[in-house]
Amino acid sequence: MQARTMRNASDVFAGQRIQAKVQRCAHSGRAARLVVSCSVEPKKVLMMGGTRFIGVYLARKLVEQGHEVTLYTRGKKAITYKIADDSEAGYRRFSSSVKHIAGDRKDFDDVRRKLSGSGFQVVFDINGREAVEAEPILDALAGQRGSLEQYIYCSSAGVYLKSDQMPHREEDATDPKSRHKGKLDTEDLLRRSGVNWTSIRPVYIYGPLNYNPVEEFFFHRLKANRPICVPGSGMQVTQLGHVKDLADAFLACVGNPNAAEQVFNISGERFVTFDGIARACAKAMGKPEPEIVHFNAKEFDFGKKKAFPMRDRHFYASVD
Repeated sequence: MQARTMRNASDVFAGQRIQAKVQRCAHSGRAARLVVSCSVEPKKVLMMGGTRFIGVYLARKLVEQGHEVTLYTRGKKAITYKIADDSEAGYRRFSSSVKHIAGDRKDFDDVRRKLSGSGFQVVFDINGREAVEAEPILDALAGQRGSLEQYIYCSSAGVYLKSDQMPHREEDATDPKSRHKGKLDTEDLLRRSGVNWTSIRPVYIYGPLNYNPVEEFFFHRLKANRPICVPGSGMQVTQLGHVKDLADAFLACVGNPNAAEQVFNISGERFVTFDGIARACAKAMGKPEPEIVHFNAKEFDFGKKKAFPMRDRHFYASVD
């Protein structure tokens, strides 16, 4: 709920929503329009994942637009559950509309069996990490006899090679040693597959249900009246985007010819420093100016634990 307050505050992170309507084409460097209100006929949609964070909001928006939505998950978590934004009637409509396929996407033969002949027209691959995880989906749905019209992939801005020139643009060099290398490989697979594809590269995402401790790190320390520990000078510049705006950007790709075979950076249009995030979170909670303690991360051994939820450097992307 605190993160929701942040998004509503007019001056938090400059109060800017993600500009999903105009993004930069990956290859041409020209602007391609993603019109959120683009009207398309209802599609039979498969979502890989959809019960944790991004997909929770995206699935609701797809149902609202009249699409038939099926979630492919292991079934270890409730397929639908009520969230703060749901009205009683809205949740009943959503929960009665969503379908489910239970399975482990890493059981590739099982994926092929369950999806072959299923007739899915649009795939939202929200939780894919490696190219081999996308291959059986393409095997089952693409090709001359396949039903697939569009494959929309959730990648990451973490694929970019560290650079002295910022912000990162879609045509910039990528890092083959990135921990997100599997997402790069998946993008390459989609390019070679012959399918109509789109890849979305978010920067840092915040909002309710976030399982990555992005904003949570700041809110927890503020709630406990503890100092906020920030590496270096605190002037490192970064970028955040709200999960619901990210869901709007995904939705805008459906049936949109301007999204075909493109990569898009998606995030808020304004940038913010680490210290600025701390102050914004305090303001959203109605707290006074926070106590910020700067530290040199090289002087401490944190083991495998992260002392801070973000990269200790400038990290932001162009969303022009």
